[in-house]
Amino acid sequence: MTTALDTLTTRTGLALRDVTLTYPDGEARLTALDAVSLDVAPGEFTAVAGPSGSGKSSLLAVAATLLRPDCGEVLIDGVDAGALGDRERTALRRDRLGIVFQQSNLLASLTAVEQLLVLESVRGRRPREARRRAEELLASVGLEGAKQRRRPHQLSGGERQRVNIARALFGEPSVLLVDEPTSALDHERGAQIVTLLAEITRAHSTATVMVTHDRDLLGRVDRVLEMHDGRLS
Repeated sequence: MTTALDTLTTRTGLALRDVTLTYPDGEARLTALDAVSLDVAPGEFTAVAGPSGSGKSSLLAVAATLLRPDCGEVLIDGVDAGALGDRERTALRRDRLGIVFQQSNLLASLTAVEQLLVLESVRGRRPREARRRAEELLASVGLEGAKQRRRPHQLSGGERQRVNIARALFGEPSVLLVDEPTSALDHERGAQIVTLLAEITRAHSTATVMVTHDRDLLGRVDRVLEMHDGRLS
């Protein structure tokens, strides 16, 4: 049986249409996202800024199809994630989305290159081809040679975040979602990571959304949107 994912060939980026998300709050409900709409095209780097509790993390979770909104649409390359079953939504997330988490969450026993390869059997690449791509990706984010064979405790905070970014790119995603990537870094290393994300967005034509509270690092993005009380402006 043919599904929406079987015919998905073009990249149109990320679109949210009037997305509302609420959580239980005692006998009432708390609105985390209030009729949010957002379009991010391939090759565009968009930052969403706002204070803690404004809805930034909820926005990323919905865009990543990790949470279903109460209403509204989440479109990944034109496919409505809400219309998919669990298995199809998981496949969409695996094949079309890259997620850079706030903490790198690297496995302590694995080298940098192994971090990228650990789930590769799911995608079905040949081992030699997968390793070559992993090494190329790590080199593209500034980790070459011996650094690719180091384990997390042997890498700096900025280097661990670069592994995190390379891992998110390994599946060749069309949408890249980035959660506070500089929160554990000093200003200089944070600026390097944001510059790297800008370069990656152009080089890989990803539709990139980064949520952040650090307004000093927004000079390399294409657009800055503000989030307050679940509303995007």
